[in-house]
Amino acid sequence: MSRTSPVPGRQEAAGGTFISFEGIDGAGKTTHIDALAAGLRASGAEVVLTREPGGTPLAESLRELVLHQPMDALTEALAVFAARRDHVQRVIRPALQRGQTVICDRFADASFAYQGGGNGCPWAVLQQLEAWVLEGLQPDLTLLFDLPAEEAARRRAAARHPDRFESQDTDFFERVRSAYLRRVAEDPSRFALIDAQQTPADVWQQVQNACRQRWPGLLSPQP
Repeated sequence: MSRTSPVPGRQEAAGGTFISFEGIDGAGKTTHIDALAAGLRASGAEVVLTREPGGTPLAESLRELVLHQPMDALTEALAVFAARRDHVQRVIRPALQRGQTVICDRFADASFAYQGGGNGCPWAVLQQLEAWVLEGLQPDLTLLFDLPAEEAARRRAAARHPDRFESQDTDFFERVRSAYLRRVAEDPSRFALIDAQQTPADVWQQVQNACRQRWPGLLSPQP
């Protein structure tokens, strides 16, 4: 199911399918990650559902530090990419080599959005870390849940106790959103932009349409 990428140096997903979900906190992607995993399994796919930072014991430990310990932007980026390296080596690449479908809640785009756009880590530094850590691996499809920062803030306030990222102000999340859109501009063929302001049913339809457009027949028709 993997596609050939127009981006020099990007590797295909070695027989498997790699889908990532991205978006600012409060965009509502988590519900649809679970729904997509269930839909793909119902269609006969072997699905590995994972997240970042996290996905391995080491990466989950680093996640706790990143989410709850103050650190500067570069330290934060190094910690996240260290977690990502372990995750890729231990979970993502092996699953793709087995021909499985990997669905990941955030991947490298999140570092450019949060550590880059949000916290000001230089873009070129993040690009170098990405090259070292991923060695060309990128998702076949990235579903970016796009939502204005003010609306996302209203949703977060009603949903849960915030971690140190979710506690950031609206300006921070506007920078995060802008950085995500910069990533889309740099590699538009990889992304499907999801209008997260729509109803959950309409958002789910957008997710299905994006997957079917990339891989006709990937999801079984809904009854």
